[in-house]
Amino acid sequence: MSNVLSDDKRQQILVLGRLGWSLRRIEQATGVRRETAGAYLKAAGISVRPPGWGQTAKPAIEVTTDSTQVKRARNGPNRSEHSKPAIKVTTDCGLPERLSAERTTSRQATTSQSACEPYRELIESGVQRGRNAMAIWQDLVTEYGFSHSYQSVKRFVNKLSPSAAKQARVVIITEPGEEAQVDYGTGPMVRDPQSGKYRRTRLFVMTLGYSRKSVRLLVFRSSSRVWAELHEKAFRRLGGSVRIVVLDNLREGVLTPDIYDPTLNPLYRDLLAHYGVVAMPCRVRDPDRKGKVEAGVGHAQKTPLKGQRFESLEAAQAYLDHWEARWADTRIHGTTKRQVAAMFAEEKPHLLPLPLEPFRCYQYGERTVHLDGCVEVEAAYYSTPPGWIGRRVQVQWDGLQIRLLDPRTGQLLREHLRQKRGWHRIQEEDRPPRTPLATNQLLSRASHAGANIGTLCQTLHARQGQVGVRRILGVLSLAKKFGAAVVDEACAAALDMGVHEYHFVRRYLERQPQLPLSLHQVDPLIRELVQYRDLIHQRTKEQEPNELD
Repeated sequence: MSNVLSDDKRQQILVLGRLGWSLRRIEQATGVRRETAGAYLKAAGISVRPPGWGQTAKPAIEVTTDSTQVKRARNGPNRSEHSKPAIKVTTDCGLPERLSAERTTSRQATTSQSACEPYRELIESGVQRGRNAMAIWQDLVTEYGFSHSYQSVKRFVNKLSPSAAKQARVVIITEPGEEAQVDYGTGPMVRDPQSGKYRRTRLFVMTLGYSRKSVRLLVFRSSSRVWAELHEKAFRRLGGSVRIVVLDNLREGVLTPDIYDPTLNPLYRDLLAHYGVVAMPCRVRDPDRKGKVEAGVGHAQKTPLKGQRFESLEAAQAYLDHWEARWADTRIHGTTKRQVAAMFAEEKPHLLPLPLEPFRCYQYGERTVHLDGCVEVEAAYYSTPPGWIGRRVQVQWDGLQIRLLDPRTGQLLREHLRQKRGWHRIQEEDRPPRTPLATNQLLSRASHAGANIGTLCQTLHARQGQVGVRRILGVLSLAKKFGAAVVDEACAAALDMGVHEYHFVRRYLERQPQLPLSLHQVDPLIRELVQYRDLIHQRTKEQEPNELD
């Protein structure tokens, strides 16, 4: 041997030779020339596999040559007809074309046997829009009366677009009526009635942990109030409530995520307490804990809603409800191997009974108590207990009531009926027995601004009490805007005319920036202010005794 290889390389060649590799393959794998590798194998007593060794030619199907007829013509008629038949072989010239034709014919025969072939264009169109085999099969059954099974459509779709392998997931087993999982997903495109354009909706899904029964609702926008109302609609549709609701840490439900002590949205917390439900937020980035509702969201997105557009939210919801009753509830679940509707019939008696009255959704926020001891809610003012001036309180309000709460303990401080915009509602026990220090400082600032300004502000506070504090602040803001001297003259005119109102001073300054006014300019202003004063008196008489404007 002209070339001497290392021991490692030589052992590698011997091992590959014992495995039956050809010299060409050994050369490609090791980089050693075939001649050198063959010499080492022969020296070790290993038979060398020639190229093409072990490959037997496929027998021909039938005789295609005319060799028998040619021999018969050459040998003459006396030659025996029972001679040994020719070996059935085919010429190489027509083999590729014949095999290609046979494969094409076999493929066409296989495709033509599928019951989905007449619907090929519809199935291909659905696949291009991203719809899965189940959605396509349901459309064929509903719209075209397709009578074959889902498996035939699944096989046909898999040939068009093979599906990826799925990963295993842990199954969480729950008792009937114990748990429900909720989540948001992406809904279909629906035309917005306000803008007239198609808009992406949000899909709310609540899935029961035992039966996998789901409630799916569509909305255009989300908020804490919408989130609570969707839960209430879902409980009403199910005919009862569960004991635990599993959710992720979205802002509508959880204000501060914490696996041990999360801070829930107040509205959401009160809604669940009204129905006897406890919230259990998941860990951050742990969707497998609520995998049942995740699967429910994906099922709706991929099957009935994929590639769909609707002209109204009502039409989209009706389509989704019909699909829910026709297909989702009657399906055999892949994990339980039972029908969803049958399992829900077993679970429904275990649900908690619904309360007689629905939950009253409210709005909430925080407000700072003003110098008059009131907080402002939608341009109306409501009193707080004494000692809360300058502090923050939590406020809850709906169409009927206003509730003021202690932010630390959650204790109810005051509860008022809703008031009109610009009006006050003050309880008698909330009126201070003496003027607070902050109000005295405010009156002192008015006296230093001008003698007439101080007199008018003292009169406002004497007649209107704490409600007049806002008017005093308005007079001081006018002095800052127009100048103390000009506002002092306007206050003097108001005192002379007997109209002790902030609005007189404001209109007096806005109507005539150049002072003093002439007589023909003052008379129309006086008539207008007299009418305004009569209107104030009329509104005061309409109010309750404890209300002031």
